[in-house]
Amino acid sequence: MKPDRIFINSVLEKLTKSKPKSSLAYYACLVALLLFLSYSYTELNLWLTSALLLGGIITWTLMEYIIHRYIYQVHKYFPLLKRVHHVLHGLHLNNPRNLQCLFMSPGPGTFLMVILFSFLFSLMRLHAFAFMGGIILGYLFYAYIHFMVHTRPRKLFSHGLWLHHLKHHYKYPDKAFGVSSPLWDIVFGTMPPKNNSTKRQFLNYSYSF
Repeated sequence: MKPDRIFINSVLEKLTKSKPKSSLAYYACLVALLLFLSYSYTELNLWLTSALLLGGIITWTLMEYIIHRYIYQVHKYFPLLKRVHHVLHGLHLNNPRNLQCLFMSPGPGTFLMVILFSFLFSLMRLHAFAFMGGIILGYLFYAYIHFMVHTRPRKLFSHGLWLHHLKHHYKYPDKAFGVSSPLWDIVFGTMPPKNNSTKRQFLNYSYSF
């Protein structure tokens, strides 16, 4: 089996891969649907809806940090989970420039979001619509940053985010866990050191993108 392949079965394999534009369009439609449901079934005003959206976005940045720092490291302590790690993150680590591994494809993505939304709905009831929309919106921002970092770094609006993530890939695997924001790396003390030689080293990677 090819190193960038997950399943032998071709049907299952197709469910794990998706083109970036298709994934972005799908998740953007989900955000629109959730906001429509929030508008239709709640009496939240614009300010409260915006606050829930912002809360969801901030929550995503924390989720992103926890996933990269802890969940993707579980296989080191539980060898039986190596296969799970390979599916979730190993493929991307092995080939950071594979476009089909930069996004969570709609199939498994929807499954995970249904579980998360069910949990949020049990806590927040109808307010979960806007909050979940914020989480997905945060994911979309993360996905955009992640895509640009690995494909078009010169066009990325924030050179700092590009450098921050590449440090995680190529020099400091135990630091720089945030992708869309370094906020939680600052809070939890996992910021990589700053030095010009490291910057010059990573600039070389952009020539091959």
